[in-house]
Amino acid sequence: MWATTPSNDEKLVDQAAIARTRKVAADIAAGRDELIPAGIVKRILGGENRIRVWRTHRGLSARDLAAATGLSAPYISEIEGGKKAGSLSALKKIAESLKVDLDDLV
Repeated sequence: MWATTPSNDEKLVDQAAIARTRKVAADIAAGRDELIPAGIVKRILGGENRIRVWRTHRGLSARDLAAATGLSAPYISEIEGGKKAGSLSALKKIAESLKVDLDDLV
């Protein structure tokens, strides 16, 4: 087998990948980001309501989430049940309370 040495471009790509990895690790350690457990991903990909998945992952009842958002528990239940889409302002409050991006809920 022939031993090859990485080109300068390959070294730069490797250094950039290492830097990104370190940033992600630092963000997780500082609480600015989190790893999403495989079970959560499977539930979301399986079609479960994202708000319900994140709410239960965070250990909150619908009443807890309602209290945290200032929304009513029945309204949250209707959103989770697909009866209502939820207003943008309601979804923003829910995302903030669940500590996720709005994109994680829609």
